[in-house]
Amino acid sequence: MDHIQYALSTGQSAGALFDDVRIIHQALPNLGVEDISIHTETGDLKLESPVFINAMTGGGGSQTEKLNGMLARAAKETGIAMAVGSQMAAIKDANERASYEIVRKENPHGFIMGNLGSEATVQQAKDAVEMIGANALQIHLNVIQELTMPEGDRDFKGAMERIAEIAENLSVPVIVKETGFGISREAAEKLAGTQIAAIDVSGYGGTNFAAIENERRARKLSYFQEWGVPTAAAIIEAKKAFPKTVLASGGIRGAQDMIKAFMLGANAAGLAGSFLKMAVEHGESRLVSEIESLTEDLQMMMTALGAKSIAELENCPVIIMGELHHYLAMRGYEPSVYANRKKN
Repeated sequence: MDHIQYALSTGQSAGALFDDVRIIHQALPNLGVEDISIHTETGDLKLESPVFINAMTGGGGSQTEKLNGMLARAAKETGIAMAVGSQMAAIKDANERASYEIVRKENPHGFIMGNLGSEATVQQAKDAVEMIGANALQIHLNVIQELTMPEGDRDFKGAMERIAEIAENLSVPVIVKETGFGISREAAEKLAGTQIAAIDVSGYGGTNFAAIENERRARKLSYFQEWGVPTAAAIIEAKKAFPKTVLASGGIRGAQDMIKAFMLGANAAGLAGSFLKMAVEHGESRLVSEIESLTEDLQMMMTALGAKSIAELENCPVIIMGELHHYLAMRGYEPSVYANRKKN
């Protein structure tokens, strides 16, 4: 549970660059709130809501079980999907299974995503899915966290091959997810050659696992604390290289950041740190209210933009400014294209 405590105390790193995205107001939207549908098109994932609770609580134990149960009940009440943290601890030690199985017990019909690292085998992936009756499996990439972790891995050979094999042999969709340092165009292009269903960009700007792991080190690897692709940029990079579902996470602070993520090309958006903080500090009912407020805020902003669906947001014009504009221009993208889109 050290990681959860460090995550709560360290907080968000900032730098996701959503502040560099300026929404263009539409004074004649020609629709009402009742016309809005927040159902999202996510290919094989079949998500009902564009909001989901992202992975955060790995490691097992009674406190993890309590938190996972709380998050699962909140997901059930609000009808959103939820991902668990890494299940490797429970695969290696059956005594840890209860802290993950609680999610399916509390939310028997919900959309639950399992989670393992890229070191996992096909059999371990199947075991993780079976453990919680998962509807999908996240395979997380955490090179920077491992390198910063004193006892972490130092060899990452073969990850692509293992991911491809898992995607080919699993009965549920596979999502490849970063852990706070972003998916670049180059990585997305490699993943596009596999049978995975989605990429979760999990960009720089949210919970910073380099900062968390540096709290546990005598000699700090401070250079990793500002390492990564900002979330707003990672969405565009992944979307241009990966033809399927793109999920946004990393430094998303609320409904306005979500709207911007959808306008940049994301199909759904996950929150982890802020939901965890809400659950721990204010309890389950407050977390449910927060999720319900996010949904209402999305509907309000979509009405103001004249967008009936999440998919229509991708055609609404936005101005890309500042550091994000410079980043995209240097990477060969045309920021002006986003400013002159027209909604069908």
